[in-house]
Amino acid sequence: MTSTELLNPRPLREFIAALTRLAERRLPEPAMLAEARPLLAALVSQDDWLPPELAEPDPVRYRQFLLYADPLSRFSIVSFVWGPGQATPVHDHTVWGLIGMLRGDEESQGYLLGAQGYAQPSGEPVRLRPGQVEAVSPTLGDVHRVRNLHADRTSISIHVYGANIGAVQRSVYPAEGGRKPFVSGYSNAWLPNLWDLSKEH
Repeated sequence: MTSTELLNPRPLREFIAALTRLAERRLPEPAMLAEARPLLAALVSQDDWLPPELAEPDPVRYRQFLLYADPLSRFSIVSFVWGPGQATPVHDHTVWGLIGMLRGDEESQGYLLGAQGYAQPSGEPVRLRPGQVEAVSPTLGDVHRVRNLHADRTSISIHVYGANIGAVQRSVYPAEGGRKPFVSGYSNAWLPNLWDLSKEH
């Protein structure tokens, strides 16, 4: 029996169903974030559903595993897996997003883009602990840098975005100024099977 067969699929499956119902209502962004936030908080309050293969860190860089992509690209769900001390570059998203902390601790530092094209830190960094949820979007603040606060262990966060985030053209903001386009893609080539209800009877 593989480790994915030991997965408890119900929390993620129910989360997907709830997000799909929200997406069908075509809510304005503030209402979508407000209604999706407690759903994500409930998901990350449990830690028995993420397949171990989609929680494996890479020794060199953080990993982004796709858990589910809505077939109409209305949202996607990913697990971000951070090895000890790993961090992102300063980057944007271009769509709304929610970040829920599952394991470990992250720090998110917001940035503002100056007139000269330099990204400058803005405000105090935000620490995310297990069970906490934060939002990003072009209207709330879309540029940040995230890092694993632990130098000796993995941290994992679950992200929900208002698009198929691995296919969205976004930008990173180097220290020397300007922006560089990127498309993140995903670290996995397979998705967990959440739909085999025969094992629950």
